[in-house]
Amino acid sequence: MHKIQVINPRHTLQVNTLSQQTRWKSTSFLLPPSLGGLVYKALPIKLVSAPRYPLHVIHISSSFLNLHHFRFISIDCGIAPGSYYTDSETEIYYTSDAGFTDTGINYNVSEEYVYQNNDQHLKNVRSFPEGDRNCYTLWPGQGKNHKYLIRARFLYGNYDSKNQLPIFKLYLGVDEWTTVNIRNVTSTYRKEIIHIPITDYIDVCLVNIGSGTPFISVLELKRLNDSIYSPAEPGSLILYDRWDFGTQQEEWKEKDDVYDRIWKPNTWWSWLSINSSVVSSSFSTSDYKLPGIVMATAAKPANESESWGISLSIDDDPSQKLYMYMHFAEVEDHKGQIREFTVSVNDEPFSGPVAPRLLFSDTVSSKYSISGSTTKKLSFSLERTNRSTLPPIINAMEAYMIKEFPQSSTQQNDVDAIKRIKSDYAVGRNWQGDPCLPMEYQWDGLTCSHNTSPTVISFMNIFSIIFAQNACNSNYFMDLSYNNLTGPVPEFFADWPSLKTLNLTGNNLTGSVPQAVTDKFKDGTLSLGENPNLCPTVSGEKPKVFSFFQFHFFLSEDLTFYYSNIFVVISLATTIETVTERPKEGPLKSGNCEFTYSEVVGITNNFNRPIGRGGFGEVYLGTLADDTQVAVKVHSPSSNQGPKAFRAEAKLLTRVHHKNLVRLIGYCDDSTNMVLIYEYMSNGNLQQKLSAREAADVLNWKQRLQIAVDAAHGLEYLHNGCKPPIVHRDMKSSNILLTESLQAKIADFGMSRDLQSLSTDPVGTPGYFDPECQSTGNLNEKSDVYSFGIVLLELITGRRAIIPGGIHIAGWVSPMIERGDIRSIVDPRLQGDFNTNSAWKAVEIALACVASTGMQRPDMSHVVVDLKECLEREVASRRIQRVGGHSIGSGNFLENVPLVLSTEVAPHAR
Repeated sequence: MHKIQVINPRHTLQVNTLSQQTRWKSTSFLLPPSLGGLVYKALPIKLVSAPRYPLHVIHISSSFLNLHHFRFISIDCGIAPGSYYTDSETEIYYTSDAGFTDTGINYNVSEEYVYQNNDQHLKNVRSFPEGDRNCYTLWPGQGKNHKYLIRARFLYGNYDSKNQLPIFKLYLGVDEWTTVNIRNVTSTYRKEIIHIPITDYIDVCLVNIGSGTPFISVLELKRLNDSIYSPAEPGSLILYDRWDFGTQQEEWKEKDDVYDRIWKPNTWWSWLSINSSVVSSSFSTSDYKLPGIVMATAAKPANESESWGISLSIDDDPSQKLYMYMHFAEVEDHKGQIREFTVSVNDEPFSGPVAPRLLFSDTVSSKYSISGSTTKKLSFSLERTNRSTLPPIINAMEAYMIKEFPQSSTQQNDVDAIKRIKSDYAVGRNWQGDPCLPMEYQWDGLTCSHNTSPTVISFMNIFSIIFAQNACNSNYFMDLSYNNLTGPVPEFFADWPSLKTLNLTGNNLTGSVPQAVTDKFKDGTLSLGENPNLCPTVSGEKPKVFSFFQFHFFLSEDLTFYYSNIFVVISLATTIETVTERPKEGPLKSGNCEFTYSEVVGITNNFNRPIGRGGFGEVYLGTLADDTQVAVKVHSPSSNQGPKAFRAEAKLLTRVHHKNLVRLIGYCDDSTNMVLIYEYMSNGNLQQKLSAREAADVLNWKQRLQIAVDAAHGLEYLHNGCKPPIVHRDMKSSNILLTESLQAKIADFGMSRDLQSLSTDPVGTPGYFDPECQSTGNLNEKSDVYSFGIVLLELITGRRAIIPGGIHIAGWVSPMIERGDIRSIVDPRLQGDFNTNSAWKAVEIALACVASTGMQRPDMSHVVVDLKECLEREVASRRIQRVGGHSIGSGNFLENVPLVLSTEVAPHAR
């Protein structure tokens, strides 16, 4: 036996964040601090020489960072929530399944089987005794339309002490994937599929068919190169088997396999095993990235004058279509000799001639699917050519069955909406997987329209479900004002006894108001103003407004009450807040009013209280007749923002209405004076707040996250809630204002434009300006996302975008990320009082936003979701601390996990 020498030349991976001339291949990674399995799009990585922009380069030591760790979601099903560990053999991070599924019970396999299995991730299971369908939802970092290997593993191990071996089905989304038939207590069963999802998430569902309780041990997702495993016909590839020829080892996973494939050894009496004296990294240079340890061994016929052959039995379904991938590499250096052979299947030519290269891998795959037809087997043969002096060899082979997924899923906007409703309301039902499909597993209580393609959800009864679950004795205030709602007023509002106040002001409602609704709110708590096409209900009825909004619905434009795309945020109140009428006197009290200059002088008491200065000019504190304080922005002739920008801001703000955008109350635009009047934000701007020196004024971690969530909501509304979308173009901490309760609202829309009228003129503030836009002129929503990422870094670190000495904040955090030193990243004024899991996730979100190209950055809807999860982690940890408890994942166990980055880069993550 030859001694195997591992050749692994050291190199440095460099990430150039600015160069537009280098072609980068984007990968995905799962940072250890993220837990929860959320995978972010990663650093575009390539082996290069000297960097083009040395001040913006990340150096990653290959001795530490194995890239394949960050391409995976690896879930150990059934371990304690918040737990994670590194597999000692593959060095892959496994995390608990908390957050991936809502149901199930955790079990340990029986002790007698623990000792028979050394794999840590096979010592626990999650069992699903309730419900017909229970699902895991995976969010791969690069989203839809990319290729992933999905693997589920099952070890029964008599976890339930019943010795009842179950049979159940696996579904991928709305289509059946395969059947899991557990035949042995001690055996591990594995199901793999190579799949390209059409949504940004993937539902893997276990379905009870009445033959035992479904369970799962491990669920894994691996990002693949989109160019490999590409069948000629539509469909996904289900693994039939994967073999490593010439090895004597047991079934195994190799840490050098960047795709984490499991290879099964295969030997036969009529074969001889041969191997290379070195395991060279050159074996892994093809797109298939075959592990060197697999390709360093091969099989050849024992009788070198004969052909080499193998047969696959396909008794279950002889018509099953298979795709074959045969991997070859020369492992012996026979100078002056020739190894060349052809490949045939069932005596029909398949490929050839094949001449393996020394220490380099080549893959021969079937252009079209093959089947056993009536023979119930596939026989493969390698036969040397006439000029070959050496027998054929083969190193590895894979066989996949083609599987077409014919069903289309439910309309995506509907799915997103109903899942958000489920999350925000904590709906206590087994709502998992696709809401409507398959029809037999449609979500309980949901009405779906199956006569459309794709299937859509009727939201008529969703609110009833929510109220049935949550109302109890609480009183609800519903504010649906300024949401571009169309259609008639739904009568079901009258059916909710706990709904006490309803505001429908400022929409496009039509028809007459149902009498039942009028009767319910006859005490004047129904507001219907500013609906020009709505028939009045009561003559002379005065519209009402709320002094305290408790229930907010945000619906995208162009939708009726009866359709989808609903984004819901709820809060409950146990008492009814005061409802007041709008004052009757004067024009100063109506929204978006035009004021005379003399009225402005009166409001500001002759401009005697300046409170700041903006791009237009001075800002003064003013007071309306009802004692409402306002901010009055007066345009200065010397301002670099002229009348055009002033009118653009005024026009824009008259059509956008969101709780996280500063509300325009009115304006003055006469021949010589231009004034904008806003709601007053008593806590100033975020940049000022982050500069607080007094300990009592320092924002705590929860407050910072809530401010980030608020600002993200506002920006998401501009990008996705407005038609056409609006780009702010000057997102920065000084343009985020804070109310007395620290609610964040985005301000200063002088540079904002909708995408239809967007110019490529470079605007913005140094430190926040998108470097890609600077180099390409491509200004869009992702430019705002970059700026938001910088604001998020400011919130995390307490530092300015440009740190004294001219250092960019993104470059400043890099060495701390390299050391895994979260305490040095987070604002030291917090004195370590924060949940480290939450902090790491906030850093990851910020890194995602400041990726070098817009394509790599998330959109704001994803940022909102991730920041809310980040906030939830902090809130949960506080709750645990308050009750004096402790749980895995609530502490600081990730505090010193390293990620190797350099000190000279704006880090990238998504």
